[in-house]
Amino acid sequence: MKKRLTDILFIMAGAFLFALAVNLFVIPNDLAEGGVTGITIILYYLLEWSPGLMNLILNGILLIVGYRFLDKTTTVYTIIAVVFNSLFLHLTESWTIDSHELWINTIFGGLFAGLGIGLIVRVGGTTAGTVILARLANKYLDWNISYGLLFFDLIVAFSSFFIIGAQGLMCTIVMLFVGTKTMEFIIEGLNPKKAVTIISTKQDAIAKQVIEKMDRGVTVLSGHGYYTKTPKEILYIVISKQEVPMLKKIVRAEDEIAFITIHDVRDVFGEGFIELSKT
Repeated sequence: MKKRLTDILFIMAGAFLFALAVNLFVIPNDLAEGGVTGITIILYYLLEWSPGLMNLILNGILLIVGYRFLDKTTTVYTIIAVVFNSLFLHLTESWTIDSHELWINTIFGGLFAGLGIGLIVRVGGTTAGTVILARLANKYLDWNISYGLLFFDLIVAFSSFFIIGAQGLMCTIVMLFVGTKTMEFIIEGLNPKKAVTIISTKQDAIAKQVIEKMDRGVTVLSGHGYYTKTPKEILYIVISKQEVPMLKKIVRAEDEIAFITIHDVRDVFGEGFIELSKT
């Protein structure tokens, strides 16, 4: 229950920050947005319809259509996010900030929007709209959520070209990119991890050096070459991004012809990292 309440507080904070991004930086500077919010802003420019009300209506329709693709917790969190996002869009509609520099507003609009959506997505919710599409793309196509959201948002943003003009569109693209990088930082954290696979004939020496010098665990997997059928022991190690150069140095010192692959991992749980019981 404590975790649920904390998650809801994060969702409320995220919804509030996103509403500030729209009402303080986007609309006053004639910029656009992605997703459903982008559509509501276009309707506001053309017909002066309330972004808060239209956000609630359009996202409600999308939730009805897409709820079956989300788990129960995500659906509940998304409903909460949509309600509070619409509420805060309405309550902050008349708020202003004394800033008239377009590029400063563009950057801060992206920061606030990315921070807001990032907080919501980090605890397992969405703001519906294109975030639902991004989560589905992540689930079924293994797309990065941040870049999936950027892809779908750009489609909506480009449709606003005839309303906000070329400069407005270019600023919007910059704002969406800033928002994507901010959201990526919030979701994936300050210290992304790397998973390293090493194939070498000196695997014992490498593993010993990693344990002694880096204080990292090493998992040994059994494999063999398809053509030669020669048995091989494969080392699998998860380390921080900052530890990659040290690992390369260790491998190079032991075996200059070792085969190494390094790839990003989004979340790491277990001994030496984040305890699974605390997530």
